[in-house]
Amino acid sequence: MAKIAVGIDIGGTGIKGALVDVKSGELIGDRVRVETPAGGEPDDIIQAVKGLLKQLPKHDAEAPIGICFPAVVRKGVTMSAANVSKKWIGFDADAAFEAALKRHVHVLNDADAAGIAEMKYGAGQNETGLVIMTTLGTGIGSAIFYDGTLVPNAELGHLQIDGVDYETKAAYSAMEREGLTFKQWAQRLQKYYSELVALFSPDLIIVGGGISKQSDEFLPLLKIKCEIVPAAKKNNAGILGAARLAYKIHGN
Repeated sequence: MAKIAVGIDIGGTGIKGALVDVKSGELIGDRVRVETPAGGEPDDIIQAVKGLLKQLPKHDAEAPIGICFPAVVRKGVTMSAANVSKKWIGFDADAAFEAALKRHVHVLNDADAAGIAEMKYGAGQNETGLVIMTTLGTGIGSAIFYDGTLVPNAELGHLQIDGVDYETKAAYSAMEREGLTFKQWAQRLQKYYSELVALFSPDLIIVGGGISKQSDEFLPLLKIKCEIVPAAKKNNAGILGAARLAYKIHGN
């Protein structure tokens, strides 16, 4: 019998959601996307999520909702805000979403959600030891797992290398902004991942984000002292991980 939860991935430009069978890690029906409201203020995003829920396949109104968000999230409170309104900083997101949606909600960091999906359903299945998930996009998101247990809210994209916050040099957005070739970008990734390995000695690094679909263009160019593999769940990872954790906390 399917174990059902809703997964929602809030980004600076779009909000994606789907019904998830958290046992199999498969979406039930199609993924739905709506635009993130201009300004990204809490009330507007909450209303957008409310509208998105109405577009999902019919399901049990008691099904918990997992929401991943571009912020440090501590006990349901968003402590930072990337590409959304600064009003999210210090905002009790769990309570606000639960009040509006009238069901159990769990809010977590977007990279943590993607990591949970990869550890449960993707490239990190059955992996022990220290695993680091990174997402290459507008910035560099990260999630750390030890023997499958999440250490939440890691911000490893902000490592200081050569005197700068290195996601400004190595995120996919830097490649686009500066018109770098994959070979040129890989040189920066080499420096970033070498620093990550020197600091943490991980057993495995998983590389996600939309650009991971083209991982064969850059991962083979890297020479680092641990296994590094592309993510398996691609753009659905946030949805899957958010739904998985919400069900684990609030499911029957």
